[in-house]
Amino acid sequence: MGKTEPITAFGRRLRQARRRAGIPQDKLGVAIGLDETTASARISRYETGVHEPSVEIARKLATVLNVPTAYLYCDQDELAKFLLAWPYLNKVDKKEIGYIVESRLLPTV
Repeated sequence: MGKTEPITAFGRRLRQARRRAGIPQDKLGVAIGLDETTASARISRYETGVHEPSVEIARKLATVLNVPTAYLYCDQDELAKFLLAWPYLNKVDKKEIGYIVESRLLPTV
């Protein structure tokens, strides 16, 4: 039987992050404090969209997977990549990006 593809943005991002980290579903579940006997099934349900975890569980998942929590909820691929890159930018780059964002958001007078 084949694996079910994620139907939610959260599920897709969770699976991507988990695979990138090289952590099996059961190990990820145990790492966030789930019971060993149900850990794999719970993570699978989060990935396939059958269940969505609480924000508290999402934060734990993000911490173990070393991604921002916002990444797990991001439904835009380009923005998701940006969220993953953000910690690796230097202060100057972050400040410049901040100026660019502010200039796009502020109405011109």
